Amino acid sequence: MSQAFGTEHLSVFYGDFEAVKGISLEFPAQSVTALIGPSGCGKSTFLRSLNRMNDTISQARTTGHIWMNGSDLNDPATDVIKLRQQIGMVWQKPNPFFKSIYNNIAFGPRYRGMKKKKQLDEIVENSLRKAALWDEVKDRLNESALSLSGGQQQRLCIARALSVNPNILLLDEPASALDPVSTGKIEELISELKNELRIVIVTHNMQQAARVSDYTAYFYLGKMIERDKTDKIFTNPENKLTQDYISGRFG
Repeated sequence: MSQAFGTEHLSVFYGDFEAVKGISLEFPAQSVTALIGPSGCGKSTFLRSLNRMNDTISQARTTGHIWMNGSDLNDPATDVIKLRQQIGMVWQKPNPFFKSIYNNIAFGPRYRGMKKKKQLDEIVENSLRKAALWDEVKDRLNESALSLSGGQQQRLCIARALSVNPNILLLDEPASALDPVSTGKIEELISELKNELRIVIVTHNMQQAARVSDYTAYFYLGKMIERDKTDKIFTNPENKLTQDYISGRFG
């Protein structure tokens, strides 16, 4: 899977329980892949495995491979700090740091050793512009990030992830806690950002999956039942389980 990103026979265990079961899934460049399925089906666990966030859970164990440009990210020798710079993540609930708007964005570049104010200023502005937030906050960069609205905080978290130039962005239900207007802004942002990087999004909102994604994978009981172009999944799925979920018969 050279010059690509995806998983091969990836399983995640919590103790003896296999929460994710042998999933092989490739994520094409410049595209959005949505992971859908009922609660508890393993989609968020799978998403967290892609940048080794499950490592932080003592009971969790991952087998199989996560390939990026020919390297297996699941190798124990992988530098997970560098890995998480390449594969950014935004959570369901906005989680800005207890710092100013400016320092939220500058945190990652500073951690990597950047000290020049001019360069930091450019990164902060560029990241906020990419997250469609610059015009709203450019005159209040020294204010607390917690003074922003929920939707603004989530876009700030996206800008923070973008500040270290990731190749991939993981979104775990990024709009589930937001109002419809803020949700619309997040969806517009996803459509723009996919021109620069791969995006993988977990969502319970099937209309959202249909709107923002190019590919959709349906998960059920830890397995990936079906993956195809989004239009096909929503109009003509091949598996009856997928059809039943899409049509609202269960889940």
